[in-house]
Amino acid sequence: MIEKAVIKLIEKELSINITGTVPVGGGSVNKAYCLHTDAKKYFIKINSAGEFPGMFEAEAAGLNLIAQSATIAVPEILLKGEVTGESFLLLEWIDSQQPTASASQKLGMQLAQMHRHSSEFFGLDKNNYMGSLHQSNKKHSTWSDFFVNERLQPMIKLAADKQLLNAKDIADFELLCKKLPGLFTEEPSSLLHGDLWGGNYLVSDKGTPYLIDPAVSYGNREFDIATTTLFGGFSREFYTSYHEQFPLNKGWEQRIDLWNIYPLLVHLNLFGMGYLAQVKHCLRRYL
Repeated sequence: MIEKAVIKLIEKELSINITGTVPVGGGSVNKAYCLHTDAKKYFIKINSAGEFPGMFEAEAAGLNLIAQSATIAVPEILLKGEVTGESFLLLEWIDSQQPTASASQKLGMQLAQMHRHSSEFFGLDKNNYMGSLHQSNKKHSTWSDFFVNERLQPMIKLAADKQLLNAKDIADFELLCKKLPGLFTEEPSSLLHGDLWGGNYLVSDKGTPYLIDPAVSYGNREFDIATTTLFGGFSREFYTSYHEQFPLNKGWEQRIDLWNIYPLLVHLNLFGMGYLAQVKHCLRRYL
């Protein structure tokens, strides 16, 4: 149930009357609800302010950064705050439908346009979260330095501390980190969603693609494309449209498992040994 104090604050700030709350899927971290009013619906996610400090501020910053690119839609941020130890983020409600071929084409085209937004560095001016884990975005001048220092190494250390990786695994990761600059061609950074699996976009009932739940940074755009392959949910039309707009460097298909080592390490740390075989498979492809 939503704390009454949260409801009262939203009603006061937006001058609305909430008539009902219906739980919806919110993932493993947040509680999520559809708020009903006499006029319209809203989406709210809630979690512990003490356990996940700054999570919704980081998410809102990521949504705003994507919105500022003027390339692809994100839900409008209506209110965020903290009441009685709970943080919340209130967003517009989007009635969604299954992606059509046309919507998938539009998603690919608009993601490519978003990826054309660049920065002089790899990283971001603030840290954020990947799932429920802190994600460091310290700036680097190359993608290889950023990926090693701010993506791989923190997850390797966490997994080692949890005894999810053995000494040989850690030695193999050290070798991969040394080899990484020679495994791909550096290119200018792109604005990344950062966690672009099939559950982190939706298509409105009007056919408009929306990105949700970002973990943004400026990075190599192959990372976003690799993440789309992890759990399905993206069609052939999506990839065709993307490549028509902004072709990836030669050999990108052979680097999918390389970039997916990071989200798989995140899953290993969050959900345990069930992801270890995938991590090792991807890792040893590049040694």
